[in-house]
Amino acid sequence: MNTATIATPVLSPPIAAEGWRGLIADWSSDRRAFHVSWGKAMMWIFLLSDTFIFSCFLTGYMTVRVSTTAAWPNPSEVFALHVGGANVPLLLIAIMTFVLISSSGTMAMAVNFAYRRDKVNAATLMLVTATFGELFVGMQAFEWSKLIMEGVRPWGNPMGAAQFGSTFFMITGFHGLHVTGGVILLFIVAFKLMRGDYDRTGNYQIVEITGLYWHFVDLVWVFIFAFFYLW
Repeated sequence: MNTATIATPVLSPPIAAEGWRGLIADWSSDRRAFHVSWGKAMMWIFLLSDTFIFSCFLTGYMTVRVSTTAAWPNPSEVFALHVGGANVPLLLIAIMTFVLISSSGTMAMAVNFAYRRDKVNAATLMLVTATFGELFVGMQAFEWSKLIMEGVRPWGNPMGAAQFGSTFFMITGFHGLHVTGGVILLFIVAFKLMRGDYDRTGNYQIVEITGLYWHFVDLVWVFIFAFFYLW
């Protein structure tokens, strides 16, 4: 008896799309392979690149401070506040640090409420976080104004080593720029959250992505606080 032979169809390899469609298809396949959204992946890549920049800044600051022959200003004296007839060392810096660290807590709660699909509480906590950020930037502006009035400049410093002014304004200014950008992002996402822009997809992951950026900014400040104000 002859058995019928069933021919197995030969599948031709998929033809790769060209142009923008091919690019989108490639990115989509990577997203499925790594099980992570492109928004979160791109934020991690951005934070990694920013880590290199801040690391270079802090390394350069430490190199300059160790190698300079002039006396480096004492942070406890430079950043002291005159309160009640006495100079309180690092009072403003301590308040700034407390405010920024507290904002990490409110941001974490906002992410928690976002994953519960509670957009009202999530948006409210994001606005609270943005308010903390505004308060931090305002205190930093006061700190800058105080030092400028005392004669500190990027090219000179009457309190000691001339490099103090350039490193201080560069590092704290770059970080303050990040905080300002984060505040703007928080306001935008909170507004879009309340308006219901993310209700159609039911995906509130943008809150977590914003939280990643904000926690990074807070973490960087911890290193700036340790290396610049305590050393």
